[in-house]
Amino acid sequence: MTDYEVLSDAKALRDAAEVLAGGTGPVGVDVERASGYRYSQRAYLVQVFRRDAGVFLFDPPAIGDLRPLQSAIGGEEWVLHAASQDLPSLRELELAPPVIFDTELAARLLGHAHVGLGAVVEDTLGITLAKEHSAADWSTRPLPQPWLEYAALDVEYLIDARDALEKELADTGKTEIAQQEFAAELARAPKPPREDPWRRLSGLHTVRGRRAFAIARELWTTREDFAREQDVSPGRLVPDRSLVAAIRADPHSKGELAGLKEFTGRASRSELDRWWQAIERGRAASDLPLERVPGDGLPPVRAWKDRNPAAARRIALARPAVAARAEELNMPTENLLTPELLRRVSWEPPVPATPQSIGDALTALGARPWQLAETTQIIADAFVASLQDDQEPSEAAS
Repeated sequence: MTDYEVLSDAKALRDAAEVLAGGTGPVGVDVERASGYRYSQRAYLVQVFRRDAGVFLFDPPAIGDLRPLQSAIGGEEWVLHAASQDLPSLRELELAPPVIFDTELAARLLGHAHVGLGAVVEDTLGITLAKEHSAADWSTRPLPQPWLEYAALDVEYLIDARDALEKELADTGKTEIAQQEFAAELARAPKPPREDPWRRLSGLHTVRGRRAFAIARELWTTREDFAREQDVSPGRLVPDRSLVAAIRADPHSKGELAGLKEFTGRASRSELDRWWQAIERGRAASDLPLERVPGDGLPPVRAWKDRNPAAARRIALARPAVAARAEELNMPTENLLTPELLRRVSWEPPVPATPQSIGDALTALGARPWQLAETTQIIADAFVASLQDDQEPSEAAS
């Protein structure tokens, strides 16, 4: 087993950056977080590999300023696996690639049955990677050597896997498709903060009454603020099910709350005053939230027949047609065109619904040029056919 060292000071960073700058070809990059343990999604380890340079493991919290690393590799292609997961953490460290190659996304576009890193490395290189430390608490210090070996292997084979996938993309005529997808992934803006994020509380659907919802809001917000302050995953303080149990039990005193056996978690009793005060604030609140709020999403497709019969006919024909084209291209339907985009253009299509106008509508929703080339004619044909289906009963009646 190779002994790996975690670089944790400015001098070690500068020395490593100099070696990486002298390497050749693309750069493999990966990030380890402490999801499920810490509140933040910060990177607790950054792994970098480059041919003729080797593997380097960096400790961002200890180092702080990683600009020398950005200067060393910031002009190269970065190879990541499931880049959408790692890019936010990298950007928080001011590490930003100019162009990426995403091995997971490439495998999806190529129709690989399994697209986890271990599966992709095994499919392309015939090498089996152990994944037993993927859910570890990477904020642990010092990091055990088996964890470091796992982290190093996550990047050591990325470049070879990338080269194999690039050849497969070229052989199947999907190089341009992949490049457009990689560019879109790199340019994708962060999702805006959710309105009323407390409504994500698991089990909230079992709660009834606006007053109970006010208590739910206070408990969730209180837990969130405390978790942020302690940098601990909220669910490790008090799980969602415990908060919901407390709301449903409607305790009349702090003692009753303490006696509720379903109210568990490492901070359920040590911070009992905190939770009881939240309950009291919810009970005293004057701005009671609605139990149900209208969303900006479309109704489920199963409800379209009653809500928008013409749209139901359109999507009934368009969806299998798009799926058939995805099968011909040997890729998942959601990569050819996300279901949400197809739903939106089916619910309210442009008039007239031509391939060009449908393409314009899909472009406004974020579709890429290659997706338009593959789907707009198919969708337009389906929409025309849906109109013919609509006319046939009338003609028969006459």
